[in-house]
Amino acid sequence: MMKRKEFMLGAVAGLTFAAAATAGGVIDWPSAEAGPVAGVSGRLAPSAGAAGLAFAPPQGAPLSFADIFQQVAPAVVQIDVTTRVERPRTLELPGFPGFSIPVPEGQAPEGEESEEEGATALGAGSGFFISGDGYIVTNNPVVENATEITVRLADERELEARVVGRDPATDLAVIKVEGSDFPFVSFEESAQPRVGDWVIAVGNPFGLGGTATAGIVSATSRQNIDPSTSQYVDFLQIDAAINRGNSGGPTFDIYGRVIGVNSAIYGNPLGGSVGIGFAIPATTARPVVEQLMRNGRVERGYVGLGLRTFSPDMWEAYGLPRDFNGAYVESVTPGGPADQAGARAGDLLVAVDGKDVENGTEATRLVGAARPGETIRIEVIRDGRRRTLNVRSGVRPSEEELNALQDGGGVSSAPGEAPAAGGTVVEGLTVVPLTPALRARYSLPDDLEGLMITDVARGTSAARLGIRPGFVVTQADRAEVRTAKELSDTVAAVKRSGRPSILLFIQTPQGTAPVALPFESGE
Repeated sequence: MMKRKEFMLGAVAGLTFAAAATAGGVIDWPSAEAGPVAGVSGRLAPSAGAAGLAFAPPQGAPLSFADIFQQVAPAVVQIDVTTRVERPRTLELPGFPGFSIPVPEGQAPEGEESEEEGATALGAGSGFFISGDGYIVTNNPVVENATEITVRLADERELEARVVGRDPATDLAVIKVEGSDFPFVSFEESAQPRVGDWVIAVGNPFGLGGTATAGIVSATSRQNIDPSTSQYVDFLQIDAAINRGNSGGPTFDIYGRVIGVNSAIYGNPLGGSVGIGFAIPATTARPVVEQLMRNGRVERGYVGLGLRTFSPDMWEAYGLPRDFNGAYVESVTPGGPADQAGARAGDLLVAVDGKDVENGTEATRLVGAARPGETIRIEVIRDGRRRTLNVRSGVRPSEEELNALQDGGGVSSAPGEAPAAGGTVVEGLTVVPLTPALRARYSLPDDLEGLMITDVARGTSAARLGIRPGFVVTQADRAEVRTAKELSDTVAAVKRSGRPSILLFIQTPQGTAPVALPFESGE
């Protein structure tokens, strides 16, 4: 189970919540039944090598991590935060699990604060000094809703801190305490960690204070670990134990250089490590931290393109090789930089400033790396021809603003709800043209065009892909569809071309999604 915000959180004060975590059990060691080995018998006495090296590690491994930890531990801090949380609007009924009653407006259960007064919660995370004058790096979720921040140093001193800047797009934040001559560590960018290299994670797991764990780099360039950071972060995967409360702490190499910022784990229900943790690489963290320290925010280039990364099946359904590199331009922001430069929905973005892009994520990062006001050369394929668009970069809106823009305009009907009877069956989908009555019934946008799906045949490819009644087919094989005949004719043409599937764009309650629909055999 993915545990993204790995900082400790427990409600206190007005809500009078008490939190405790316990873990225990019996370790069941697997039994071993040793049989005879050909040519070997009696007590085995492996060679200890040179005198005095009976416990020496293999070549390349450190004798101990103690010296490294001793050097870097003073720069690692515990971060305690107070946040304000919303009071529950329902009250659980004792003796009736799962049943609750609403709390009247302006009232609170006995012993709790009123809604106007609010309620508070305590959280704990980790961080580390990145400069001698008090700047501290941590994760954004540790401090994003904090009303009070206290930093506990390795020597047990406690100092108040303030937020300097946050960057939700990379999950990083910088806070500051007043003072000077703090012990600090540095990011390592020139020497890239390799799979198999030793790493040390230092932090504040479960609120216990400075703790070191060791392991290796298990993998690099892990993408899409966290949807909110997938556009800008390729994570390091490590097997050094990372638990709740480690969020924001540093990952060191064996030379004491910061190669990552602990961010996420795959964990058990108690938030414990299962040996798979993720860190934001130093190459990503350093420029972000420097901008936050300098400006309090991160400015990224922006052109106003909604990009979609296709799977090999989707590229094949689109009529291109399965290993095609590029991104589908799903939308163009009206009046935005790309719109003014002539970009169109349906373009295939294949290069940014002369660099070929593998997918939408890489294209977004290249555009984001540009300074606002710079001219970005974007290469697209349209109608089989390669074109170059010169786009003057704007400033990327905040993640909150972008999410707000993406939340609107979806189909409001419930998936699985049959919108209407009748229609034409095409590849297991029963479709009808959109009518004013359907638009009114399901609160569809006036500018949405396509075919309403009224039924999905059981056992078909469409059903297995999760297509539901109430969805709207807007495009088929790059072309807009308004009638069932247009959809049927397009399907027939794609079948004649020898392709095994057709690419459909379907409007769902969550937004528009591309679907590679395999053809049903025998049709």
